[in-house]
Amino acid sequence: METIEITGRLIKTIFHSESNLFTVGVFKLYELNEKDVTVTGYFPKFNKDLLIALSGYYTEHPRYGMQFQVSHYRRILPTDRDSIINYLKSPIFKGIGKGFAEKLVDTFGEDVLNQLKDDITIIRSIKGWTKVKEEALYEGLILAGQSEEAMKFFTTHGLGIRNIMRLDRIYGTRVLEIVKENPYRLVEEVDGIGFITADKLAMSMGFEADDPRRLRAALIMMIMNECMRTGDSYVEFEALENLFSKEFSDHQHNFDSILDDCVRQKKIIRQDQRYFHPSQYYNEKFIASYFETYPNEPLDPVEMDDLDKALLDREKRLSIHYDLLQNTAIHTFFSEPITILTGGPGTGKTTVVGAMIDLYKTLYATSSVICCAPTGRAAKRLNELTGTDSTTIHALLKWDLEANTFGKNEADLLALDCLIIDEFSMVDTWLFGNLLKAAKNVKKILIVGDVDQLPSVSPGSVLRDLIDSNRFNTIALQTIYRQKEGSDVIELAHQIRENKVNLEGLTKDIRWIDCSAIEVKQLILDIIDQGLQKGYSVSDIQVLAPMYNRQAGIDALNHAVQKMVNPPNPDKNELQISYVTFREGDKILQLKNQPPDDVYNGDIGILLEVIHAKNDENKQNRLVVDFDGRIVEYTSESFINITLAYCISIHKSQGSEYPIVILPVLNEQKIMLQRRLLYTAITRASKSLILIGEKSAFLYGLSRKDENPRKTCLLEYLSE
Repeated sequence: METIEITGRLIKTIFHSESNLFTVGVFKLYELNEKDVTVTGYFPKFNKDLLIALSGYYTEHPRYGMQFQVSHYRRILPTDRDSIINYLKSPIFKGIGKGFAEKLVDTFGEDVLNQLKDDITIIRSIKGWTKVKEEALYEGLILAGQSEEAMKFFTTHGLGIRNIMRLDRIYGTRVLEIVKENPYRLVEEVDGIGFITADKLAMSMGFEADDPRRLRAALIMMIMNECMRTGDSYVEFEALENLFSKEFSDHQHNFDSILDDCVRQKKIIRQDQRYFHPSQYYNEKFIASYFETYPNEPLDPVEMDDLDKALLDREKRLSIHYDLLQNTAIHTFFSEPITILTGGPGTGKTTVVGAMIDLYKTLYATSSVICCAPTGRAAKRLNELTGTDSTTIHALLKWDLEANTFGKNEADLLALDCLIIDEFSMVDTWLFGNLLKAAKNVKKILIVGDVDQLPSVSPGSVLRDLIDSNRFNTIALQTIYRQKEGSDVIELAHQIRENKVNLEGLTKDIRWIDCSAIEVKQLILDIIDQGLQKGYSVSDIQVLAPMYNRQAGIDALNHAVQKMVNPPNPDKNELQISYVTFREGDKILQLKNQPPDDVYNGDIGILLEVIHAKNDENKQNRLVVDFDGRIVEYTSESFINITLAYCISIHKSQGSEYPIVILPVLNEQKIMLQRRLLYTAITRASKSLILIGEKSAFLYGLSRKDENPRKTCLLEYLSE
């Protein structure tokens, strides 16, 4: 597509995102009889007095007509007296008024802007000079000019504008100097830019394929990617050598020297034959060191007589009785700085946590306690069950989505005394490390989780390592108390934990439907239809699947269920995004954390409204989703953060419960099936579980007990 340049002024901004500078605006052309053009792309919100040259190409939008897609831009500085004065007194230069602008032009002539760019200090000879005015001119003339030069350079070399904005935020005015010297450092330093992007940039700049910086960056990325794939904390030498050989066979002879370079520069950490990405290594080390001296200032001890009295009062008030293990857990929580509470479903973990919180508030009336969980749904459920305000870990730490950093950290610690973390099996090394960095003043920690559930998506096996270290008081609740609708699901879960599953003993709470892969989809639709006829809502019924592809995969089932429960309707707006059609009334899954809107990975909502650009004052397609009363709007930039939720992955379901769970289990899914996965899926059902598919596949999955346990070092460090 031919790239052209147009010149004019941005006279109206229709939409502008401060986070990534995506902009839609009306551009008045300098020529062609002042014709207006709709322009879209990633660029600043230009002042309407500024003359701009935009490079890009025209596209024909099927609904909105001709648009100009911007690839890069440059400012055109004015050259005549009146235009220069208008430019200098514009909002671009805060603090520069008409009088001072006239003095500049009168003193330095119509070449004043170029003279200021060459030496900003000449302004100091003008009467009325202030440091504020000098800084305003420096920012508006010199820094903006450097940004434009960088923009042109990077777009010429194929880097997208969103990534350019990331670089600008991190490196500022030195961005060109830094990237020209070594574009491969972006792999380590810029979140969201991986080896492929950096390599494409470097190759276009003329870097050689055997450049040591290229091979070092590739090796670092291989360790990161392999650890994300396996969940391990490190990659062993032989495996790393094989990965390198597979991707860079022509440079295999350089492997040892490149690896040694990375180790020497501390880009990769080596321990014996184990190789770590620094982030993983130092987080595991930090977690272990944190508990060496924890707590710095313990809470004043509780008198056991006072605790026993308060506990007895609670039992009488609620007409309940805590068994020996539950009682032990409560006493341990008050006598020790760190307690781990684990156990399967129905053993009363939440009941005990509720008691701990209630008693804590009674016995430490002036002390602060916060509950948190890895996902929004888990936090909401914790709040509902305990009556205590709960939040996500990311929200607690004030996570910055763009920078991937936390506002709460070693420099700005959490101001609280007691920290309770639920659904801890989902917490990875990086997240726990960052949580502890902000928790140096916390005096008491309670960790709650089911060690038999799936581990975290990202590297680490933190809950298992903490328990196996024997460093912490761990109470594993065992007695099943939940005797109500859905209790048979709990019984099956415990059978799976003990490897004593009896499929012949299934009752009304659990149904097994034997069928082939070809029949699964229609049978699932029939089951959902029956549930809806009985009064259950779409939100009550959740299909879970281990894979995205195949006939009983997440994608196919989402499409099929949507077609049945929310078919096309003239009264419902819809919007096609990639291969997914979003229709008003659809069940929606949040795929990424979105802290500003208080929605997080795994949250499920209902699509309230589809707004087409032609009906929107900002000329943008928008989706409006209701997440349990939190109304969130999505535009083209954030559509990637949501998908349909009629069927979701088992990983995405962690931390949630649904009245009815439908789980297809087939031999075509064998590569994914294992005991922890099935256990996690089954324990999502609070009332009814429908297993559908091939029994041989189900039994095969149960037989695979963590065939590849995660390789981590936290346990080793805790034992030192």
